[in-house]
Amino acid sequence: MNSPILKFIAKALVIFIGWYILYELWLLPAGDLDYWLSLNIIGTSAGIIEMFGFDVFTVNRIIGIGEYPGIEIIDGCNGIAAMGLFLGFILAYPGDWKNKLSFCFVGIGIIYLVNIIRVVILTITQAKWPEFFDFTHDYSTTAIFYIVIFILWMVWVNYADAFPNEKAAEYA
Repeated sequence: MNSPILKFIAKALVIFIGWYILYELWLLPAGDLDYWLSLNIIGTSAGIIEMFGFDVFTVNRIIGIGEYPGIEIIDGCNGIAAMGLFLGFILAYPGDWKNKLSFCFVGIGIIYLVNIIRVVILTITQAKWPEFFDFTHDYSTTAIFYIVIFILWMVWVNYADAFPNEKAAEYA
């Protein structure tokens, strides 16, 4: 397999399968990581929403405003799967491992912040414009979420390409 593209696809596939097995067979059934991250996102989102002057309530994985129904941050909506996808792209692409690890931490932080913004928008939408909630949840915020992941990957591709000797050495 001499093609760099085929090597990238093969590495990405192995990483994604490994992540899927790790998450589906160990992390998800244990539930601790998903639960912790969901509660963290809810707590942070509640603080931001309160800064806008709303009366926020939280109950376990549910966040809402006033007397309106809240939204629940279930497994799959807390960003772990998206973080795994992002990590797969970065780790499969050539580049120095120190730089990869640094960029992975930055990227996960950005994905986390985008998810916080997503939850804030969804919570306010559910309270103020419930007729737009399904559209906002299913299309606009999810699309933005994955566009950010794609942009981060493009930043990495352009950054990693700035070090051609390291890239060539990894695929030699």
